[in-house]
Amino acid sequence: MKAETLLAELNRLRADLDKDPADLEWFTLHHVFCFVSYKMSDFQRYLDEAVKPGDETPET
Repeated sequence: MKAETLLAELNRLRADLDKDPADLEWFTLHHVFCFVSYKMSDFQRYLDEAVKPGDETPET
């Protein structure tokens, strides 16, 4: 599984919401997106270890 696929989904979820720092859902998605973007290689390494063949969703 590629980290970019999950990052794109996080960004889509974030974009579906109105930008509102007072909204916990937007705030959470925004900062998780920023953090994962900053730590892409670490996130990819995590996915390589945590997601085994057959664990991926059908759209990956």
